[in-house]
Amino acid sequence: MSDRLTVFKTYKLYVGGKFPRSESGRVYEVTDSKGKWLANAPLSSRKDARDAVVAARKAQGGWAGATAYNRGQVLYRVAEMLEGRREQFAREVADAEGISKSKAAAQVDAAIDRWVWYAGWTDKIAQVVGGANPVAGPFFNLSTPEPTGVVTVVAPQESSFLGLVSVLAPVIATGNTAVVIAAEESPLPALSLGEVLATSDVPGGVVNILTGKTAEIAAPLAAHQDVNAIDLTGAGTELARDLEIAAADNLKRVFRPGPVDWSADPGTHRLTAFLETKTVWHPTGSLGASGSAY
Repeated sequence: MSDRLTVFKTYKLYVGGKFPRSESGRVYEVTDSKGKWLANAPLSSRKDARDAVVAARKAQGGWAGATAYNRGQVLYRVAEMLEGRREQFAREVADAEGISKSKAAAQVDAAIDRWVWYAGWTDKIAQVVGGANPVAGPFFNLSTPEPTGVVTVVAPQESSFLGLVSVLAPVIATGNTAVVIAAEESPLPALSLGEVLATSDVPGGVVNILTGKTAEIAAPLAAHQDVNAIDLTGAGTELARDLEIAAADNLKRVFRPGPVDWSADPGTHRLTAFLETKTVWHPTGSLGASGSAY
C-alpha cells in the first residue's frame, strides 16, 4: 500500500452557531513554540466582527430569558463534551504554549473543572448580589442582577485554553452573550472550543469566536454601538488604553484586571463584572402604622 496522506484540519471562525471562513478569505500561519507550522487560522476582518455582534445581539434575549438553572445545565454539558476530547485539547495546548503533555493535560482538566464551577454558580449568584432592601414605607424593595448584554472578550494571550475558559464562562453564565477575540499567536484551542460549543446545548450566537490580529479586531468592537461591555484581559497596556477611550463613546462597561493567576480560585468577581442591578418597588398591602390594609 502507498503511504497515506495526512488529512489536515481546516480551522474556521465560530459565529452565530456556524463555521464561516473569514469574510476576506484571509488566513495566517499558526506555529508552535519552536516555529513549526501547525495550521492556518482565519484572519478576521472588521466585517467578521460586525457579523459576530449581530449574532450575539440576536441570541442575547433568549439566553438572558432562560432560567439560571437551565444555563447551569448548558454549561455543565460543555464540561461533559470537553471531558470526551481531553486528549485533543491537551495536544493543542501543549503545541500552542510549548509545555509538556502532562502540564497541558493538567490545564485542560482545570478548564473543564472551571466550566463545572461556573455552572454551579448560575442559579446562586443572584442570592449573593441581590436581595431585599429596607425602606421607610409600606413597600417591598428588591434588587436583582441582570445581564449587561453583548460582551466583547479579549482572551488572554499567554493562556490559550484555561485563561480563555476563565474569562468566557462567567460572561455567559450570567446571561450575557460573548464575542471572543482568541489569543493571536495560539488560537487553535479557542477554535476547537467552538466545535464543542456547537455540539453542546449552547444556542447559536451566545458565543462567537474570532481569530486574527487582536488590535485589528478589538478596535471596531470597542467602538461598536451595540456592544455593551468589554473585557480587556488579553489587551496590552497601550491597546487597553485605546480600547477604553473607544468604549467611552457609548459608556460601555469596561473590565480591566491586573495580572491573573489562572490556576487560583476564580472567585465570583468575574461573575459580577458584567451584571447590572434592577430595583423593583411593590406595595406591601399595609398602610400606616396601624397596619390597615387597602
